[in-house]
Amino acid sequence: MTWFVVLAVVVGAGVIIYNGLVRLREQGDSAWADIDVQLKRRYDLIPNLVETVKGYASHERETLQAVIDARSRAMAATTPGEITDAEKGLTGALKSLFALAESYPELQASGGFRDLQQSLGEVESALGNSRRYYNAVVRDYNTRIHQIPFNIIANAFGFRERDFFEVDEEERATPKVDFNDGS
Repeated sequence: MTWFVVLAVVVGAGVIIYNGLVRLREQGDSAWADIDVQLKRRYDLIPNLVETVKGYASHERETLQAVIDARSRAMAATTPGEITDAEKGLTGALKSLFALAESYPELQASGGFRDLQQSLGEVESALGNSRRYYNAVVRDYNTRIHQIPFNIIANAFGFRERDFFEVDEEERATPKVDFNDGS
């Protein structure tokens, strides 16, 4: 009878541990979906931004094409690591686009351009929040699958470490453009 109680406790503990790992994995999936939503919002804004700039600086095709290409690479990326690399390229291309926009005062004065830039800033902020939440869940999940006795269940059922979504703060910062002409 004692062995039955011990077995029941061990099985019960295993089930509790397994369910806890599943919960963390699902939270990670949900958090990643939130990042994906914000990235899609960002990607949807970029063509409008490019078209607005193109109206004022159509001869700057190389910069505009770099933004379009970087957006395409970012949209094609699937893993956190691939997306991190693609987002670095896209952020760099957007910085070049905003630097180009500074050369066109009439573009800077355009309400459409300012609205798009403000929307992009809001998306960047939401993306940062989503990224921080995802990384917190991944940290908890990765820690848990390495702790005893969780690691026994994690290894037995194929729970694998997840990648963090890491983008340097400097690289993910929304480029700033001053719309004031100094007066």
